[in-house]
Amino acid sequence: MLPLDTPLPEFSLPDTVSGRALSSRELGGSICLLAILCNHCPYVVHIRKGLAELGRFCEERGVRMVGISVNDATTHPEDGPEKMKEVAKKECWTFPYLYDASQDIARALRAQCTPEFYVFDAKGLLAYRGQMDASRPSNDTPVTGSDIRAAVQDLLDGKRPSPDQKASAGCSIKWKPSWLGSR
Repeated sequence: MLPLDTPLPEFSLPDTVSGRALSSRELGGSICLLAILCNHCPYVVHIRKGLAELGRFCEERGVRMVGISVNDATTHPEDGPEKMKEVAKKECWTFPYLYDASQDIARALRAQCTPEFYVFDAKGLLAYRGQMDASRPSNDTPVTGSDIRAAVQDLLDGKRPSPDQKASAGCSIKWKPSWLGSR
């Protein structure tokens, strides 16, 4: 897992819904949540409605939430920009849904699966990385976003989240063939 206190990586990625680019510089000075997602993974499909609720939770508190799809769309076209836009609109996501065609942000975050979450404090330092909550497609645990909500609330209250953080579970990232050897 990416070490806590790692700075927010620099990026500028297209938002598949608005069509404009969003830069990491625009997130500076705010608590921000990066959600590594895709469209097809059953783990992401399982939490889609919870992501919409989490987006509203963040928005109400001035926390910037951004979804980022990192899968190779040449091998998984359902994870490409047009389908991303459809999913974001269908699920009423209020947060930008960016596409990382280069997979650079995924590598910088040491992301391994979808979904995977990263919360950065207002100084741009990593405060949380891991799961949204304990819900999985294979269990009856409700989707609440409890792990992320607790981390965000700690930061809003001026505290650091507990370093005891659970890694996310999900589908492996669909890397481009050129990146497989460099990991």
